Amino acid sequence: MPELTVTLWSSSFCGACTSTRQTLDAIAPLLGERVAWREINVADAPDEAERLEIAATPTVLVTDASGAERFRAAGVPTTAQVLTALAAALP
Repeated sequence: MPELTVTLWSSSFCGACTSTRQTLDAIAPLLGERVAWREINVADAPDEAERLEIAATPTVLVTDASGAERFRAAGVPTTAQVLTALAAALP
């Protein structure tokens, strides 16, 4: 079971989401099975987006195995920001 989940909240016409997706795609192979990766379009899950207070896309959320939020970045995070957040959140 993955120790963390990285979720990219995106929208269909979001150019910045493409940049964020590329950053996350580059990082994913470095972490193997310790991290699960998913992308959710806010239009496909509006209730969950509202519950999580997703106010802009892209938003990257890192949650631990219990579902607790460990990191949030609204806008395009850098590779270093994501790696630092993941390193801090991994047990």
